[in-house]
Amino acid sequence: MIELQHVSKQFGNFNAVSDLSFSLHGGQILSLIGQNGAGKSTTFHMILDFIKPDSGKILWNGKSLTPDAITAKVGYMPEERGLYPKETIKNQLLYFAALHGMKKAEAIILLDDWMKRLNVVGKVTDKIESLSKGNAQKVQLIACLMFKPQLLILDEPFSGLDPVNSELLIRAILAAKQQGKMVIFSTHNMDNVQKLSDYIVMLKHGQTVLQGTPTEIYRQFGRLRLDIEGYQDVARLKRIKGVKKVTLMANGVHLELHNEQCGKVIFAEVTKNGYVPVFNQHYPDLEAIFKYEVHKKV
Repeated sequence: MIELQHVSKQFGNFNAVSDLSFSLHGGQILSLIGQNGAGKSTTFHMILDFIKPDSGKILWNGKSLTPDAITAKVGYMPEERGLYPKETIKNQLLYFAALHGMKKAEAIILLDDWMKRLNVVGKVTDKIESLSKGNAQKVQLIACLMFKPQLLILDEPFSGLDPVNSELLIRAILAAKQQGKMVIFSTHNMDNVQKLSDYIVMLKHGQTVLQGTPTEIYRQFGRLRLDIEGYQDVARLKRIKGVKKVTLMANGVHLELHNEQCGKVIFAEVTKNGYVPVFNQHYPDLEAIFKYEVHKKV
């Protein structure tokens, strides 16, 4: 288990991270979300001991993380990719494997396996500079995964990937979860947060503004979205108390509500003349929640 207890970091008068706490167990995935400059990379750098927190503790199974433990147990994929363009894929990855204490023979076997698993286009003798951005990114991911770390820290791993390669990365992350590894990743893609996360932490100006499982976060906002098909009387819906906004769609309407309770009134209204094929009152999606928190005034 990795645990952050009331961790804070300040640069001059700038509060990069303030009183951040969370814990993560084996087989769990945490997404750390927020706008650029929210404190995500600073949090990663403190876990990796690149910088020291001003206050608070970072613990591994109840004990402080030592540099040797970080090298042996933590795989890191930085947002600014750290590959040497003039080196070959093989030399690059064998070098990183050696840094983490892997034997060369084992690393070679795993290298071939990961090249196939992530569908890296090219040969292991190709130089990094000859690879597309997506393939170079997959090589960086292999460097993070191949020495079998217990914790993966992935800073914007989906940046620049097309949908096919994004799906390959999602499979690799879920496979790591199934193997009992801990994963912390940052992204601006809320669909991937939805697909992967057991736990979500959102930072805004270094402050924690959302924290919990996806279900817990959804419940904070309530079922304030409503999709109806087979009914398009916008004017009548707008007159119902509790309706915030009505948007006309091709086959029906989409509503934003002030409260969940008005859903019953709306259902009675739209069905009084008969059947409607779809009446779906649901939580706002993570993208809507993210935007709300970004624009919310404290």
